[in-house]
Amino acid sequence: MEALSPTMEEGRVVKWHKGDGDAVKTGDTLAEVETDKAVMDLIARADGVLRQVSVAEGQTVPVGKVVAVILGPGETSAAAPASVPSPRPAVAAATGSGERGAVLNVGSGERGAVPSVATPADATRVKASPLARRMAKDAGVDLKLVTGTGPGGRVTKRDLEGRAVATQPAVQREVPLPAPRSPVVGGGGAAYDDVPLTQIRKTIAKRLVTSLGPIPHFFLTTEVDMERAAEARDALNQQRGDQGKISYNDVIIKATALALVKHRACNAWFQDDHIRYWNEVHIGIAVAVEDGLITPVIRNADRKSLVEIGREARELAEKARSRRLQPTEYTGSTFSVSNLGMFEIDQFTAVINPPEAGILAIGSVTQKPVVVGGQLAPGRRMRITMSCDHRVIDGATGAAFLKTLKQMLENPLAMLL
Repeated sequence: MEALSPTMEEGRVVKWHKGDGDAVKTGDTLAEVETDKAVMDLIARADGVLRQVSVAEGQTVPVGKVVAVILGPGETSAAAPASVPSPRPAVAAATGSGERGAVLNVGSGERGAVPSVATPADATRVKASPLARRMAKDAGVDLKLVTGTGPGGRVTKRDLEGRAVATQPAVQREVPLPAPRSPVVGGGGAAYDDVPLTQIRKTIAKRLVTSLGPIPHFFLTTEVDMERAAEARDALNQQRGDQGKISYNDVIIKATALALVKHRACNAWFQDDHIRYWNEVHIGIAVAVEDGLITPVIRNADRKSLVEIGREARELAEKARSRRLQPTEYTGSTFSVSNLGMFEIDQFTAVINPPEAGILAIGSVTQKPVVVGGQLAPGRRMRITMSCDHRVIDGATGAAFLKTLKQMLENPLAMLL
């Protein structure tokens, strides 16, 4: 089972396209695999015959587990066992051609090279070489999510390089997933159904544990006068006609990105022994999918126009809902925005997406009575709550960022300064 995404720890075989005894060529789609983010293709890394298919459709296995073997001409099934019990397995000599069978395993790109078994790293203290630790920090990779193949599960340089390479050749296809079952109550049926966790729900559960528990959250809320932003948006949409509408969310993303440029202390990642302050602004946008939540990334959002942000946000959201996002499209965000305004939610708090140091929770734009010039009048207002990692952002720092964001939204011309 290959690591088909940067955060993948296990995969569920949705469908086999090749069966035991089928001839395969390099690049053929062997099976469809549900990862923590999408449904992707497991492809052949060698020519030969597929043998020892040991994982059934619907079964979930960890990254690194052998799921099948590709045998070359003259090889027998004994040349490569279906399961490898030790970090450095002994493989029987092949008959005939002298080549060894290609094991479908993480990092197995060539026939003739026998991969090590991936051993999960210690959950409390990850074993890793100094070079691997430095590479992980530079790439913003959590070592706890990397499967070590060195002695005793030690994470090595090769594990990180293989992890990056493994995400590149993966081919994605839109695959209809089984609809989640609903509990049945009464009517002679069972009182409840136990539905196994999908890969995305498992990932969400793990991410929440690593966020709400270890990260010291604090929250800042402000109310924004959206009258001028609404007027500017309406005018732009009228001018654009049927060329595509600009949403409040597009305006908020643009303003957030520009505010982060002015407040670099909030555009940061918390690392084990340092804080990384980003010079680029990549905004993660929370998108609800059928079985959870995913955050596609709008890269360099501060440099893009409202039209570009709107178009990219719609395309990414559609790809997210159809499970077709590439790994590069949902990793690397420096700050996130979660908007539930379309669900008529006035205010909420969002959970920080580590290693990021902050996230905005956007409420709905609502008409309410407000005092203007000593007189009561109707006005459009919106509440924003910022969740901050106190290890990176202090109260005054977060408040200054929100003040700038509020000024930009209340006077859109401020975005031009």
